[in-house]
Amino acid sequence: MNKSTEIKLLQTVVAVGCLVPICGGALGVVQGTGLLNQADVLVSDVSLDSHVRYLSGLLLAIGFAFLSAIPNIEKQGAKVSFLTAIVVVGGLARLYGAMTAGWPATTMIFALVMELGVVPALWLWHRRITNLP
Repeated sequence: MNKSTEIKLLQTVVAVGCLVPICGGALGVVQGTGLLNQADVLVSDVSLDSHVRYLSGLLLAIGFAFLSAIPNIEKQGAKVSFLTAIVVVGGLARLYGAMTAGWPATTMIFALVMELGVVPALWLWHRRITNLP
C-alpha cells in the first residue's frame, strides 16, 4: 500500500474513532449523571452531575480536536501526539480507579480499551506513516 492510500485509510479510521468521544461527550453534556444511571445505581448528586458534564465537555472537545487533525493528518504530529497523551493519561486514571475501586460498567471498560489500546495504536500508525518516504 502506498503512503497516500495509507494516509487516506488512517484519516477514515480516525474519523470513525472520533465518533466515540464526540457522541459520548455530547451524551454526557446533555444527560449528566443520568448517563451513568443503571437499574442498581442511582446517581443524583448535583456536584457529581456538574463534574460529569464538565468532563464530558472535555471529551467532546478532544473528539473535535482529533477531527480537526484529519484533513492533513500527516502534518499534525504534534497535535496527534498531544491529544494521544491526554487520552492515555485519562485512561491510566480510569485504570487506577478500576484497580482500587473495582471494575466499572461495560461501557467504561470499552472506553478504557479505546484510551489505552486503540488511541495509542492509531498514534503508532500515524508515527509510522509520517516517517515513510
